[in-house]
Amino acid sequence: MADRTKKMERETAHGLALAGGDTEYTWGWGTPAGQLRARRRAELIIRAAGLGPGMRVLEVGCGTGLFTEMFARTQAYLVALDISRALLEKARARGLPADKVRFLEGSIEEATIDGPFDAVVGSSVLHHLDLGVTLPRLRGLLVPGGTLSFAEPNLLNPQVFLERRFRRWFPYVSPDETAFVRWRLARLLAAEGFEEVSVTPFDWLHPGVPRPLISVVQWAGGRLERMPGVGELAGSLLIRCRRPVPG
Repeated sequence: MADRTKKMERETAHGLALAGGDTEYTWGWGTPAGQLRARRRAELIIRAAGLGPGMRVLEVGCGTGLFTEMFARTQAYLVALDISRALLEKARARGLPADKVRFLEGSIEEATIDGPFDAVVGSSVLHHLDLGVTLPRLRGLLVPGGTLSFAEPNLLNPQVFLERRFRRWFPYVSPDETAFVRWRLARLLAAEGFEEVSVTPFDWLHPGVPRPLISVVQWAGGRLERMPGVGELAGSLLIRCRRPVPG
């Protein structure tokens, strides 16, 4: 418990440091290529979770609300959670409709959350968390048959691996975050009682790609994603699974 508290304190301090600058550029979402990556990532999460009007959805680790805003366009009702008050201030400044989006400060491990939800979603957040605590909590917050959908960093990607191995060179990487290998994560999700588990590598568009080369890299990346072996090195993992329906 003491270790978890210290980790939360470090994550909160990291969020405060990120909030002091242009957070989305720091995370790689602010460049022309980064904006396209963000839109595609949101679309994949939305499709995997089946988001739509009338659904109750929990977004874990909403940060500045960049993805919250895109999820809200589905007309689902969102509860958007983040541990960082400073990042939530940026999210609230987006002025999203209060009847569709409620922002909540706290950690997924300990926050009081009024469930259940039809879906739980998030972008680049599970790798900050203790999955032994988080996954059972998320499962319990889903309705039977509810869907979990996240996009997370792929540890087999060379840049992601270097960021975790030499994190002091990459100030946007927090002291405690990790990344995932897809088959290990799939086994963990199945062991926690999820079904229809799918973990798929995607994303070869780096945020630093110059605008004139974006379409070429997108074209090549789409083929690399489908290529056996090479596709495993993509930058991100799309995660989808469901809470079983009893009987």
